[in-house]
Amino acid sequence: MSQFDKVSVVKKANVYFEGKVTSRAVILEDGTKITLGIMLPGEYEFGTGQKEIMDIQSGELSVLLPGQSEWLEISEPTKFEVPANSSFKLVVKTVTDYICSYLD
Repeated sequence: MSQFDKVSVVKKANVYFEGKVTSRAVILEDGTKITLGIMLPGEYEFGTGQKEIMDIQSGELSVLLPGQSEWLEISEPTKFEVPANSSFKLVVKTVTDYICSYLD
């Protein structure tokens, strides 16, 4: 799917790490919330409340998922899942475009 139809967009941006990571919340027609964002190069650690699916649209980064000892290298569009109530680390090497889906 190359676009989302019939959505609402929250005006206020989510801004993290002094503006190096930003996103906008989008509410889909069925009420599901996703965020569309950009990450600039840097090292980040995120905590989750809900299960998340990170859908990397473009960029180059390394991801250390919870309970793993080896970093996952990403250089093309791909998805990865993060369990609820956990944290994961990212080393973003190039500007990265992502979609994050939140699941119950």
